[in-house]
Amino acid sequence: MKRIVVLISGSGSNLQAIIDACQLGRLKAEIVAVLSNKADAFGLQRAQKAGIAAESLAIGDYADREAFDHALQQKIDSHQPDLVVLAGYMRILSGPFVTHYRGRLINIHPSLLPKYPGLHTHRRALENGDSEHGASVHFVTEQLDGGPVILQASIPILPNDTEQDLAKRLLSKEHLIYPRVIQWWVEGRLELREDRAWLDGQPLGASGADFALDELDT
Repeated sequence: MKRIVVLISGSGSNLQAIIDACQLGRLKAEIVAVLSNKADAFGLQRAQKAGIAAESLAIGDYADREAFDHALQQKIDSHQPDLVVLAGYMRILSGPFVTHYRGRLINIHPSLLPKYPGLHTHRRALENGDSEHGASVHFVTEQLDGGPVILQASIPILPNDTEQDLAKRLLSKEHLIYPRVIQWWVEGRLELREDRAWLDGQPLGASGADFALDELDT
């Protein structure tokens, strides 16, 4: 069974969706550890409740970002993962770290990439008068939120929507698409090849797989 390490910084709702998918057999993998850069991240409690090793690393204990990432990498590798999953991990990763896990490091970002890399995506979508918003699962590369998109989910932006409304509605979509993408990787169907995401031997377009979300409910 493939081994997964999950990195978090906060509440861990996507982590919980992945844990649930494993427990239900929809995701045939084992989460072997959850690591955080925040000791008070609620996601660590979610991991412990599920019997998963959980640990935090304090940024202040290290001289710089590279030193922290090197220590994090050593901690991850001690668990011998096949895949590293970012689930609300709110730190920019250094180049050597990303290179070390190339092709087996994925992230979920709350926008329809390439729109709105970085922070405050819900606010930016509202301020720009967008008619839709969404989330993207992508391979992580050296470019911030710029790696090849694997799968996206979209929601309409309604007239009176707030940032909080968008965040809440979008999370339910994130919880569907992230475990599914991880399962594709576990099954050997998904890979990063020459800076493109490939699924079932075919390169994906800029918006990722053409996959109907209603299929994810089955």
